[in-house]
Amino acid sequence: MNEEEVIKIVLDEAFHIHKTIGPGMLENVYQTCLSYRIKQRGLYVESEKPIPVIFEEIKMDCGYRADIVVEGKVIVETKNIEAIADIHIAQLLTYLRFLNLRHGLILNFKTVLLKNGIKRVLNGYEK
Repeated sequence: MNEEEVIKIVLDEAFHIHKTIGPGMLENVYQTCLSYRIKQRGLYVESEKPIPVIFEEIKMDCGYRADIVVEGKVIVETKNIEAIADIHIAQLLTYLRFLNLRHGLILNFKTVLLKNGIKRVLNGYEK
């Protein structure tokens, strides 16, 4: 399964969750529901995946954790915030770089229409 197929499944499930429980829940509610629904679709999901920082021969656990990593290909960060800011994009780009992945999604569930709360980020540039 390629990254685009993974992203389509993630977005399908995110829309289902948003339609079912709506905006305003805690981020971990959306993260747990999304992980569950993606697993139900048969994909491999890692929740709260630790992201070590590696510099030369030093490996540091700095407390970075990706909300969800799907199929080892796509990082999904769930948010419940007023608006996605540059700091959120920078955070996801950091995770993508340290995990050597290209595709990431920020899903902000605190929107009336979820389509207005989706930000796709690619390692190297944002889309």
